[in-house]
Amino acid sequence: MDTQAVRKAPLFAALDDQAAEALLESMTRTKVPRGQELFHEGDQGDSLYVITDGKVKLGRRSPDGRENLLAILGVGEMLGELSLFDPGARTATATAVADTELVGIGHQAMKDFLQQRPEVSMTMLTALARRLRRTNEALGDLVFTDVPGRVAKALLDLSQRFGKPVDEGVLVAHDLTQEELAQLVGASRETVNKALADFSARGWVKLEARAVTLLDVERLQRRSR
Repeated sequence: MDTQAVRKAPLFAALDDQAAEALLESMTRTKVPRGQELFHEGDQGDSLYVITDGKVKLGRRSPDGRENLLAILGVGEMLGELSLFDPGARTATATAVADTELVGIGHQAMKDFLQQRPEVSMTMLTALARRLRRTNEALGDLVFTDVPGRVAKALLDLSQRFGKPVDEGVLVAHDLTQEELAQLVGASRETVNKALADFSARGWVKLEARAVTLLDVERLQRRSR
């Protein structure tokens, strides 16, 4: 396991190496193949997970079967933290979109650890506030931003977290299907594909299977506003 990758998580940010290693030893390692669920919306759960490799999508499903993608999480990011501090039903379904490895810790073990290391609570609150801020921004975008603007903003967000510089620009291996990308944006697949095709025709992006290369970040930034 890549310890340095785990140290990116807010859970470990306030810890020295010795304390981080001690916490890791108390955590359970889990592997989830691509397409498999880690937990399902409505399940009872009291564990927090940190992604050490791969990607996980968080989604909710409506009674008529439609799915809304809440977030895509990668290495060093946490999930399940709400059930950790408020044990109860999961508020979303977590599904691996790539072969994924995680470490998890239960409610009581985490409670005991926080009592010994209260400074970790502040870093976790910061992470929760950041997640809430992102959710609020997404809600605002649904009301005030058109679909192409939301697509541009989603690509830029994914590039900041998963992008790698290449000769042409920034390669973003997001591992999402066209349907999943549309769910993340909150629009139909047809509308999102139309926006992507337009960006491609303008020379702003190059589309690939489960990936995209951003060729003109500046124009995408302008379109996202």
